[in-house]
Amino acid sequence: MLIEAYKDLKYLLNRGYRKSVALNFVANHYRLTAEERHLLARCVFPDSWIEEVRRKLLSPEEIRGKTMGVDGFNVLITLESLLNGKAILCEDELVRDLAYLRKYRLHAKTWDNLRLIVSTLSELSPRKAVFFYGRSVPKSGLIRVMTAELLEEFGVPGEVRLVKSPDFELKAFDVVATADIGVVRKVRGVFDLARAAGEKVGRRPAPFRDVLGRSQTRL
Repeated sequence: MLIEAYKDLKYLLNRGYRKSVALNFVANHYRLTAEERHLLARCVFPDSWIEEVRRKLLSPEEIRGKTMGVDGFNVLITLESLLNGKAILCEDELVRDLAYLRKYRLHAKTWDNLRLIVSTLSELSPRKAVFFYGRSVPKSGLIRVMTAELLEEFGVPGEVRLVKSPDFELKAFDVVATADIGVVRKVRGVFDLARAAGEKVGRRPAPFRDVLGRSQTRL
């Protein structure tokens, strides 16, 4: 059933239907669960979008010497989902979390996860990394301080900013680390920092096609 829903959604997206409208129609028709609806919402895209992102995706070697804007909470949440086995490699080759997490909450492993992100950055050798965190998120000031300390520790040139809208700030960069669709659409280059950090410790996301196939087997 889920595979049939996927096929119908894919067809509608390629015909130019808005994703929210197409997904609502398909999900209601097939009586999808909330988890199945969320999976399709996060991972399925029209072919035109997949090609656009493919042209923008940068390899680790292409980051050297470039200034990168980092979507702090987006990367952190995605990495933590990946480490917990709750992230997926979507159709556009970007990793996204499947957790229903609205705002990030500081916890015991935040420091270690930030350390993994910054240590990965240090190996990429960017000219500068500028982290943006939403200032409305609880404890964002503390996370800013933690990130700045780690940048200094690993010798990564950069800065950390608390802003009202990270998305708005990131759109001014040529290269960004994010999986946010609105930002990806506006920039020239995208690097999946969460995926790179996960691979550094041997954690790789499940491809969407594999998850789709397993879901069909269970039905």
